[in-house]
Amino acid sequence: MPAEPYGSGPVAGVILAAGSSARMGGPNKLLLKIAGETVLRRAASRAVGAGLAPVIVVLGHEAERARDALSGLAVSIVVNPEHALGINRSLRTGIAALAVSVHAAVVLLADMPFVTEDMLVALVFRYRATGAPIVVSEYGGVQAPPTLYDRSLFAELGAESGEGSGKKVYREHRARAAVVEWPAAGLADIDRSEDWERIRAG
Repeated sequence: MPAEPYGSGPVAGVILAAGSSARMGGPNKLLLKIAGETVLRRAASRAVGAGLAPVIVVLGHEAERARDALSGLAVSIVVNPEHALGINRSLRTGIAALAVSVHAAVVLLADMPFVTEDMLVALVFRYRATGAPIVVSEYGGVQAPPTLYDRSLFAELGAESGEGSGKKVYREHRARAAVVEWPAAGLADIDRSEDWERIRAG
Protein backbone atom coordinates (compact mmCIF):
# COMPACT_ATOMS: atom_id res chain seq x y z
CA MET A 1 0.00 0.00 0.00
CA PRO A 2 1.34 3.46 -0.84
CA ALA A 3 2.26 5.61 2.13
CA GLU A 4 0.70 8.98 2.80
CA PRO A 5 0.69 11.61 1.33
CA TYR A 6 0.71 9.48 -1.84
CA GLY A 7 -2.51 7.88 -2.91
CA SER A 8 -5.57 9.33 -4.52
CA GLY A 9 -4.63 13.02 -4.46
CA PRO A 10 -4.66 15.07 -7.68
CA VAL A 11 -1.79 14.69 -10.12
CA ALA A 12 -1.47 17.61 -12.52
CA GLY A 13 0.08 17.88 -15.95
CA VAL A 14 2.48 20.68 -16.81
CA ILE A 15 3.12 20.98 -20.55
CA LEU A 16 6.07 23.13 -21.56
CA ALA A 17 5.19 24.77 -24.87
CA ALA A 18 6.71 28.25 -24.83
CA GLY A 19 9.78 27.91 -27.03
CA SER A 20 10.40 29.80 -30.25
CA SER A 21 11.22 26.77 -32.47
CA ALA A 22 14.41 28.58 -33.49
CA ARG A 23 16.17 25.43 -34.66
CA MET A 24 13.31 24.63 -37.04
CA GLY A 25 14.37 27.55 -39.19
CA GLY A 26 10.88 28.84 -39.84
CA PRO A 27 7.53 27.40 -38.73
CA ASN A 28 6.30 27.05 -35.16
CA LYS A 29 6.80 23.32 -34.64
CA LEU A 30 3.97 23.08 -32.13
CA LEU A 31 1.47 24.20 -34.75
CA LEU A 32 2.51 21.59 -37.31
CA LYS A 33 -0.04 18.81 -37.76
CA ILE A 34 0.13 15.06 -37.32
CA ALA A 35 -2.95 13.21 -38.58
CA GLY A 36 -4.86 16.50 -38.71
CA GLU A 37 -4.00 17.52 -35.13
CA THR A 38 -1.40 20.09 -34.11
CA VAL A 39 1.57 18.82 -32.16
CA LEU A 40 0.53 21.05 -29.25
CA ARG A 41 -3.07 19.89 -29.16
CA ARG A 42 -1.91 16.27 -29.45
CA ALA A 43 0.18 16.65 -26.27
CA ALA A 44 -2.57 18.44 -24.37
CA SER A 45 -5.24 15.95 -25.44
CA ARG A 46 -3.18 13.06 -24.16
CA ALA A 47 -2.58 14.72 -20.82
CA VAL A 48 -6.30 15.37 -20.40
CA GLY A 49 -7.17 11.86 -21.58
CA ALA A 50 -4.77 10.34 -19.06
CA GLY A 51 -6.74 11.96 -16.24
CA LEU A 52 -4.13 14.52 -15.23
CA ALA A 53 -5.88 17.44 -13.56
CA PRO A 54 -5.43 20.26 -13.84
CA VAL A 55 -3.47 20.37 -17.08
CA ILE A 56 -1.37 23.54 -17.21
CA VAL A 57 0.01 24.57 -20.61
CA VAL A 58 2.84 27.08 -20.48
CA LEU A 59 2.90 29.24 -23.61
CA GLY A 60 5.23 31.99 -24.76
CA HIS A 61 6.22 32.27 -28.42
CA GLU A 62 3.15 33.00 -30.58
CA ALA A 63 1.01 32.53 -27.50
CA GLU A 64 -2.25 33.62 -29.12
CA ARG A 65 -1.90 31.22 -32.05
CA ALA A 66 -1.04 28.44 -29.63
CA ARG A 67 -4.02 29.32 -27.43
CA ASP A 68 -6.31 29.02 -30.45
CA ALA A 69 -4.94 25.54 -31.15
CA LEU A 70 -6.06 24.47 -27.67
CA SER A 71 -9.62 25.76 -28.03
CA GLY A 72 -12.20 23.50 -26.39
CA LEU A 73 -9.73 21.45 -24.34
CA ALA A 74 -9.99 21.32 -20.56
CA VAL A 75 -6.63 22.98 -19.95
CA SER A 76 -5.44 26.06 -18.11
CA ILE A 77 -3.06 28.35 -19.97
CA VAL A 78 -0.32 30.44 -18.41
CA VAL A 79 2.06 32.61 -20.40
CA ASN A 80 5.77 32.82 -19.66
CA PRO A 81 6.90 36.30 -20.74
CA GLU A 82 10.54 35.24 -20.23
CA HIS A 83 10.41 32.20 -22.49
CA ALA A 84 13.43 33.41 -24.45
CA LEU A 85 15.56 32.83 -21.34
CA GLY A 86 15.16 29.07 -21.52
CA ILE A 87 12.92 26.17 -20.69
CA ASN A 88 13.60 26.39 -16.97
CA ARG A 89 11.64 29.65 -16.81
CA SER A 90 8.65 27.81 -18.27
CA LEU A 91 9.03 24.99 -15.76
CA ARG A 92 9.03 27.49 -12.91
CA THR A 93 6.00 29.25 -14.38
CA GLY A 94 4.05 26.00 -14.67
CA ILE A 95 4.90 24.77 -11.18
CA ALA A 96 3.99 28.15 -9.69
CA ALA A 97 0.53 27.93 -11.30
CA LEU A 98 -0.40 24.72 -9.45
CA ALA A 99 -2.88 24.88 -6.59
CA VAL A 100 -1.85 23.72 -3.11
CA SER A 101 -4.27 20.79 -3.45
CA VAL A 102 -2.13 19.19 -6.17
CA HIS A 103 -0.08 16.27 -4.83
CA ALA A 104 2.24 15.81 -7.82
CA ALA A 105 2.81 16.95 -11.38
CA VAL A 106 3.83 15.20 -14.58
CA VAL A 107 6.06 17.51 -16.63
CA LEU A 108 5.82 16.99 -20.40
CA LEU A 109 7.46 18.57 -23.42
CA ALA A 110 4.89 19.48 -26.05
CA ASP A 111 7.24 18.51 -28.87
CA MET A 112 7.46 14.78 -27.98
CA PRO A 113 4.63 13.44 -30.16
CA PHE A 114 5.01 9.77 -29.24
CA VAL A 115 4.14 10.22 -25.57
CA THR A 116 0.82 8.44 -25.06
CA GLU A 117 -1.97 8.46 -22.53
CA ASP A 118 -0.90 5.01 -21.37
CA MET A 119 2.60 6.28 -20.63
CA LEU A 120 1.25 9.11 -18.49
CA VAL A 121 -1.11 6.77 -16.66
CA ALA A 122 1.81 4.41 -15.98
CA LEU A 123 3.84 7.19 -14.34
CA VAL A 124 0.97 8.05 -12.03
CA PHE A 125 0.36 4.38 -11.22
CA ARG A 126 4.03 3.89 -10.28
CA TYR A 127 3.92 7.01 -8.12
CA ARG A 128 0.86 5.82 -6.25
CA ALA A 129 2.23 2.28 -5.88
CA THR A 130 5.69 3.22 -4.62
CA GLY A 131 5.47 6.63 -2.99
CA ALA A 132 8.60 7.67 -4.90
CA PRO A 133 9.04 11.46 -4.99
CA ILE A 134 10.22 11.26 -8.62
CA VAL A 135 9.13 8.87 -11.35
CA VAL A 136 11.30 9.13 -14.44
CA SER A 137 10.92 7.80 -17.97
CA GLU A 138 13.81 5.96 -19.59
CA TYR A 139 14.01 5.12 -23.29
CA GLY A 140 16.60 2.40 -23.85
CA GLY A 141 18.55 3.71 -20.87
CA VAL A 142 18.19 7.40 -21.79
CA GLN A 143 16.29 9.55 -19.32
CA ALA A 144 13.81 12.01 -20.86
CA PRO A 145 10.34 13.44 -20.16
CA PRO A 146 7.67 12.91 -19.10
CA THR A 147 8.76 12.99 -15.46
CA LEU A 148 6.57 13.02 -12.37
CA TYR A 149 7.54 15.15 -9.37
CA ASP A 150 5.90 14.99 -5.95
CA ARG A 151 4.81 18.26 -4.35
CA SER A 152 7.65 17.95 -1.82
CA LEU A 153 10.02 18.82 -4.68
CA PHE A 154 8.09 21.74 -6.17
CA ALA A 155 10.06 24.31 -4.19
CA GLU A 156 13.34 22.91 -5.52
CA LEU A 157 12.04 22.95 -9.08
CA GLY A 158 10.98 26.56 -8.70
CA ALA A 159 14.17 27.72 -7.03
CA GLU A 160 16.71 26.40 -9.51
CA SER A 161 18.11 28.78 -12.11
CA GLY A 162 19.64 27.96 -15.45
CA GLU A 163 18.89 25.03 -17.71
CA GLY A 164 18.26 21.46 -16.64
CA SER A 165 16.75 22.15 -13.23
CA GLY A 166 14.51 19.07 -13.43
CA LYS A 167 17.53 16.85 -14.05
CA LYS A 168 19.40 18.49 -11.18
CA VAL A 169 16.52 17.78 -8.81
CA TYR A 170 16.49 14.18 -10.06
CA ARG A 171 20.22 13.79 -9.35
CA GLU A 172 19.70 15.08 -5.83
CA HIS A 173 16.97 12.52 -5.15
CA ARG A 174 17.78 9.68 -7.53
CA ALA A 175 18.22 7.18 -4.70
CA ARG A 176 14.49 7.44 -4.04
CA ALA A 177 13.38 7.68 -7.67
CA ALA A 178 11.26 5.13 -9.52
CA VAL A 179 11.83 4.37 -13.20
CA VAL A 180 9.39 3.42 -15.95
CA GLU A 181 11.06 2.05 -19.07
CA TRP A 182 9.92 2.62 -22.65
CA PRO A 183 11.24 1.46 -26.03
CA ALA A 184 14.06 3.61 -27.38
CA ALA A 185 11.95 4.40 -30.45
CA GLY A 186 9.62 6.45 -28.27
CA LEU A 187 12.35 9.00 -27.63
CA ALA A 188 11.68 11.45 -30.41
CA ASP A 189 11.19 15.18 -30.33
CA ILE A 190 10.86 17.89 -32.93
CA ASP A 191 13.80 20.26 -32.86
CA ARG A 192 14.85 20.54 -36.50
CA SER A 193 13.15 20.24 -39.86
CA GLU A 194 14.73 16.82 -40.40
CA ASP A 195 13.14 15.60 -37.14
CA TRP A 196 9.77 16.69 -38.44
CA GLU A 197 10.28 15.03 -41.80
CA ARG A 198 11.30 11.77 -40.13
CA ILE A 199 8.30 11.78 -37.78
CA ARG A 200 5.88 12.67 -40.53
CA ALA A 201 7.26 9.93 -42.78
CA GLY A 202 7.09 7.33 -40.03
